[in-house]
Amino acid sequence: MNTKFLFPVAMISLSTLLASFHSFARQSLNLEQAVALAQKNDPWQQGNRLKQTAIEARSHAALTMADPKVSISALNMPVDGFEFDQEAMTQLKVGISQTLPRGDTLAIKNAQLKTQASQYPLLRANRHAMVQRQVSQLWLDAYLAQTTIALINKDKALFEQMVDIALASYASAVGKTRQQDVISAQLELIRLDDRLMNEQQKLEGATAQLSQWFYQSEQASTEANALNRPLNSRVRIASTLPKLRLSHSRLLKNDRINQNDLANILALHPAVKAIDVTQQVANKGVELANQQYKPQWGVNASYAYRDDAPSGIDRSDFFSVGVTFDLPLFTENRQDKQVAASIAESEAVKTDKLLLMRNMIAEVEKERRNLQRLAQRQALYESQLIKQTHEQAEAALTAYTNDDGDFSEVVSARISELNTMINKVKIDVEALKTVSRLNYFLSTSSNDLSGDNLSDENLSDENLSDESITGEQHEQ
Repeated sequence: MNTKFLFPVAMISLSTLLASFHSFARQSLNLEQAVALAQKNDPWQQGNRLKQTAIEARSHAALTMADPKVSISALNMPVDGFEFDQEAMTQLKVGISQTLPRGDTLAIKNAQLKTQASQYPLLRANRHAMVQRQVSQLWLDAYLAQTTIALINKDKALFEQMVDIALASYASAVGKTRQQDVISAQLELIRLDDRLMNEQQKLEGATAQLSQWFYQSEQASTEANALNRPLNSRVRIASTLPKLRLSHSRLLKNDRINQNDLANILALHPAVKAIDVTQQVANKGVELANQQYKPQWGVNASYAYRDDAPSGIDRSDFFSVGVTFDLPLFTENRQDKQVAASIAESEAVKTDKLLLMRNMIAEVEKERRNLQRLAQRQALYESQLIKQTHEQAEAALTAYTNDDGDFSEVVSARISELNTMINKVKIDVEALKTVSRLNYFLSTSSNDLSGDNLSDENLSDENLSDESITGEQHEQ
């Protein structure tokens, strides 16, 4: 019953995406297509690349020294005649000066910006995984609503027949049908209509939220301009659940997760590695602040021209050269504080990483235990509840047709069977949503994921229960 789609989603050509998008009005949208389109049409990725380009350009600019300064001046002009050759001290001076950076400031700033630029691919990888998770949640919500609508519609037709039968039986006074049975059946039919409207509302809300991920910006290429329109509520969600790949499933099957192993996996998450890059940038900031203790040097040179004397005596021109530097002697309230601030910022980044890791470990543990309980409930529904509620409904109907049961019991049994089927779908959907959330936490920037296939068919106690793990450990 399930499709053979695996997570992570494989790359799909743009022509395939276009063909899929144009046929949405006629064909169903599966999870793989939804995720691929959302990731393809995510304008955040382009914005991130532009920011990286800007940082890389700044890193190149950071290696360049400040522009030299040129000065042109007339010195010692006599105010009684403003004659250039009147006084021997009168000069036309042209000078140039160049300020040198403190220590290794330029190299450190260049390295800092390059390191900062290396963070952007990690942010894109994290965004890629987040979009996959978010779109998967929305698609599964839409699938649940659509499937629930189908199940209710199927039973609604049966209830309409039951109401007609009850009315005919009550009108002919044949059998034990009472007026309250007719009213009860009609009431349940109204309740089904209310449930239908509620589920239709959920479906429209989920597809409306999905549509934002498929909108193509106006700056898109000509080839993809056909995607420049939002998805509408007429799009049909595929009627079969996908098969998802659970990353590191063997690790997650264990009754107790090895915290060190899990921490090593989570350390490869792009969000965590992005914080590592932030830490490196902060460390470069400390190095940069330490350069303020070094003097800043400057060199200057000038050439002064003097005119000949009125008597014709030649006057020699002047050439001057010199250096300037400052003395960072009073460092207590400036350099020391700047270094202390940079060190504090670097330590704060370590705290951010610790908090993120703790939160991710807790989320993985929560989702893992949730997945185990869902697997147990899934097995219970498949092995007992669905079969028994169906047998109960058939038995109640048989008893009623043989004048040995109440009509209210027939209605109650049918409602119970419908609720059981809907609950089974909810469990299947929630299990796949849990897998999607786990895959986000266990994703890596290199997308080098390992894992076993997991779907609503093999998500059961045989695969995830404590007993099976104990057995595997015993065999090993």
